[in-house]
Amino acid sequence: MIQADPHKERIDKVITRWIKRHLYRLDAEINIDQLTSLVEDKEMLAENLENLVQKERQTGRLEGRQEGRQEAEQRALESKRNAARKLIALTEMSDQLIADIEELPVEEVEKLRAETQH
Repeated sequence: MIQADPHKERIDKVITRWIKRHLYRLDAEINIDQLTSLVEDKEMLAENLENLVQKERQTGRLEGRQEGRQEAEQRALESKRNAARKLIALTEMSDQLIADIEELPVEEVEKLRAETQH
């Protein structure tokens, strides 16, 4: 489309500048300093954009894994708390013994015991 326009040089410069600024604002960390023309440097731009997409996908995967780990840890902690609540309700075990069994801090078990007594 740019090549077909009678003002192609001006349009090319404006769009190229806009793309470069936008990518800088995104902190894209790709090498586009030599990019001077979308028409002439389209292969370089395509390669850099592909690298950016791959980097963003990798970042997204890493963030997803981290969120998954955090959610799993939270579910495991809640499961331990629920088991501790049952032990508190059904047995005469000490808070220290329940904490040892469920691998929770004794303060956490004391707090759960106080909650169940109310």
